[in-house]
Amino acid sequence: MNSKILIIDDDQELSSLLGEYLTSENLDCECVYDGLTGIEKLQTTKYDLVLLDVMLPGIDGFETLKRLRQFTKMPVLMLTAKGDDFDKILGLELGADDYLPKPFNHRELLARVKAILRRFDYAQESALGQSEDQIGIFLLDHNNQSLKYDSEEILLTGTEFQFLVYLNQNLSNLVSKEVLSKEVLGRRLMQFDRSIDMHMSNLRKKLKADPNIQIKTIRGAGYRLVVNN
Repeated sequence: MNSKILIIDDDQELSSLLGEYLTSENLDCECVYDGLTGIEKLQTTKYDLVLLDVMLPGIDGFETLKRLRQFTKMPVLMLTAKGDDFDKILGLELGADDYLPKPFNHRELLARVKAILRRFDYAQESALGQSEDQIGIFLLDHNNQSLKYDSEEILLTGTEFQFLVYLNQNLSNLVSKEVLSKEVLGRRLMQFDRSIDMHMSNLRKKLKADPNIQIKTIRGAGYRLVVNN
């Protein structure tokens, strides 16, 4: 079955062109042109990926993403203004899985889309037969892609979950940004790319209930997950 993609962008001409291009690459696409309609679609229809533009009429892409993250962990690729670091950082803070500045090359978009779909398919397959891993006070739930402790459940985006799983598999070892980008994001590390930094920042906030868990930044080198007993 082909992966199903929802494009939320008020530029109808661009959306149509994107839809035709991705369809020619064996991906099923549907287009809507405002955030509220996109949210309604996502509440009633199963998609594998959302392409979400920042600039939308009514509620913008950030507010749309914020509302989406209240009920779905579906991967979201934000389409941001070229060179606008604020858009990129805010999108990642709100739970976007990746971003791509406009204008973009269609081949670059396709590569990002396929990388996201591949890693989410792999994560779902890997979860089969696995249940939970202990990380400090937390249980890392592979089936629900969440953190649990006591009666609380902390939802992770798919990308956050995969970063945490990879760091936990390499517990106490230094993992470079280059390796994280390749193994988790499925692409080479780009110059000035802040996405990994922002995903790690989000993870730190979600792990703060246990002061014995630290994601340490080794400047110029990468990250290390440390759990002090």
